[in-house]
Amino acid sequence: MSSTPASSSVSTVGVAYAGGAYLLWGVLPLYFLLLVPTGPWEVVAWRVILSFVFCLVLLTAMRGWPAFVAIVRQPKLLAWTALAGVLIYVNWQVFLIGTLTGHVVETSLGYFINPITTVLLGVFVLRERLRRLQWAAIGIAAIAVIVIVAVYGKFPWIALSLTASFGVYGLIKKRIGPAVDAVSGLTLESFWLLPIAVVQLVLVASTPAGLTLGTQGGWHAVLLACAGIVTAVPLLLFAAGTRRVDLTVIGMIQFITPVMQFLIGVLLLHEPMPVERWVGFVLVWIAIAVFVVDLVLAARRGRRTAPTPAL
Repeated sequence: MSSTPASSSVSTVGVAYAGGAYLLWGVLPLYFLLLVPTGPWEVVAWRVILSFVFCLVLLTAMRGWPAFVAIVRQPKLLAWTALAGVLIYVNWQVFLIGTLTGHVVETSLGYFINPITTVLLGVFVLRERLRRLQWAAIGIAAIAVIVIVAVYGKFPWIALSLTASFGVYGLIKKRIGPAVDAVSGLTLESFWLLPIAVVQLVLVASTPAGLTLGTQGGWHAVLLACAGIVTAVPLLLFAAGTRRVDLTVIGMIQFITPVMQFLIGVLLLHEPMPVERWVGFVLVWIAIAVFVVDLVLAARRGRRTAPTPAL
């Protein structure tokens, strides 16, 4: 039975929201490179503080304070948001270190592997069962990491840190589910990180280079001041998209981000890609292809077995 025009419209809007989020995440390396000479520690500190400020404005504009207060009154939810904040902090910091030290290609590798990491977390944490093709994808991805380490001779700590932190972050967001809306969640996550951000700014200010905000011209100051908006907008678009479309669709379009980051690293930033590294990436892409085929087949089986709604 074909979908109704209303449901098709909702799905189209959802894809647009989620696609917009992944497109924005894909170009983030270029944005943060515009902030040079600001270092990764200062950028993340401002990103935390300004995200918090932006979220406070959103809570006020969207009249979200009642929902926020309801979350604050639940200690268990507060604990989950604190843990989520630590994980997203690690993700942001590692991503900025990779981007600003010439490792954009390796950051893309982390997000290529991320869907498979999510599947593994489902198995070991949520006790989910894997299908054969999913096991095959995980096996190929593991071989790819081994090849990169053994043949290329460098442990991909940036990629693995990114996929681990964002994978567990996604698991936490899944656990707290609809109890914490996107704006309230990001507000609390940023709030817990404020002390870390302040300490980082103090430490950066004590170095010979000092803080760069306001010292590199007006355009640089505007870009750095927008770090909070740049952080929050794709997260909010992602939350809006996932409420409107199936996770199968999200699983397939999420590869927009690592593809864009890979192309930026190779074509625009001219990062080195020796043959050994190409071998590792090709294996990862084969694992992704197997993963996507499994998603498509599972979706088709689900449609065939779904009951036909009564007219």
